[in-house]
Amino acid sequence: MIFYSTKTASIKASAEEAIFNSLPADNGLYMPENIPTLSPDFIANIENRTFNEIAIEITHTLFGGEITRSEIEIIINKAYDFDTPIRQINEQDYVLELFHGPSMAFKDFGARFMAAIMSHYLLRSKKEINILVATSGDTGGAVAQGFFQIPGISITILYPSGKVSDIQEKQLTTLGHNVTAIEVDGTFDDCQKLVKEAFLDAELNARFNLASANSINIARLIPQSFYYFSAYAQLKKLGKPIVFAVPSGNFGNLSAGLLAYKMGLPVAHFVAATNLNNAVPRYLESGNYEPRTSIETVSNAMDVGNPSNFVRLQRFFEDDWKLVAEKISGYYFDDEQTKSAMREVSEQAGYVMCPHTAVAYKGLEAYRKKDTSDFTGIFLSTAHPAKFIDLVEETLEKEIEIPERLKSLLSIEKVSTKMDASFRDLKLLLMNTLK
Repeated sequence: MIFYSTKTASIKASAEEAIFNSLPADNGLYMPENIPTLSPDFIANIENRTFNEIAIEITHTLFGGEITRSEIEIIINKAYDFDTPIRQINEQDYVLELFHGPSMAFKDFGARFMAAIMSHYLLRSKKEINILVATSGDTGGAVAQGFFQIPGISITILYPSGKVSDIQEKQLTTLGHNVTAIEVDGTFDDCQKLVKEAFLDAELNARFNLASANSINIARLIPQSFYYFSAYAQLKKLGKPIVFAVPSGNFGNLSAGLLAYKMGLPVAHFVAATNLNNAVPRYLESGNYEPRTSIETVSNAMDVGNPSNFVRLQRFFEDDWKLVAEKISGYYFDDEQTKSAMREVSEQAGYVMCPHTAVAYKGLEAYRKKDTSDFTGIFLSTAHPAKFIDLVEETLEKEIEIPERLKSLLSIEKVSTKMDASFRDLKLLLMNTLK
């Protein structure tokens, strides 16, 4: 498969080049030059396939020209040994649980796929790389877990100081070995900007083999499409149109859903649900995109004022706002509305949600008021509620169980390097620490 830059269509790359370069030289984003569709027979019989079988078919369709099917099977089976169950919440709505991987967040799908496919290429080329990644919460833990102790790969994670939960912070600051955490005095947008500047710095790139594990990397986005197909497979028997409600921050998750749709997945509509960082919902209403400085909310992983993947969202529809708005509806909610939804679902369905999941639930319910047709609603649960233990227990006024893999982190001391949101300081730090 060939990928092109969203800024300069003539800049193209192979799958391997796009994965390791992360960003094109013009600071655009890589997009597939042509999006292949899956066979009608595959979609017609998808309910008979396992998650890994679905993932193998999608990956082979996209990467089959560069990686053999047997190699793809190794990559997928190495990456995924956990489930994507669906739970019914009410008569019409279901929640897709994406937190059963090692870091207990949906970012495991992208991080583990990236680790497996990069390891495949590195073993073949005998190269080493340095991965630089920004996190607003869950990406860091998933990348740290996914790439931990993988030969030839070093990880540096930038996160906003005081703006991630305690458990999220422990997940990315307690591993050591090939994982380094940098605590930035700023917002996620600051961290993301620093990472992008590093990839555009000629001296850093001449000295170090840099790559990114953020959703700017196409290899993070592609595997997130797998669970949309899996959700459809699990509920196909209901025979109703499906609407996905996606909690959205940097918009990689929704972009992955659009990729699934373009590859042939029957999706009636998408709901982009955000917190008060609502640049995309406002764009969907007006056609004007106006990014702003990020606002701190209880759904911290979505505190993104200028989503990197917005350009991909547009490109899936040839940059035509009307086409985008026909397929996607946007809604946004404040902290009190988010916490109210958490209480509502806990009381009515006995189901405990993290704040990001609650935003997706609210988005789906808002869309139901607009579309009164008979459809099956699926909202995505992106993290285990215990990752936000203090907020969840305070909101629900009850204790919730912490899984052992998270509980064990609380007694470990974090190790991080603090710095200002200055690229000069980051560059100096990288020059002194990277190999």
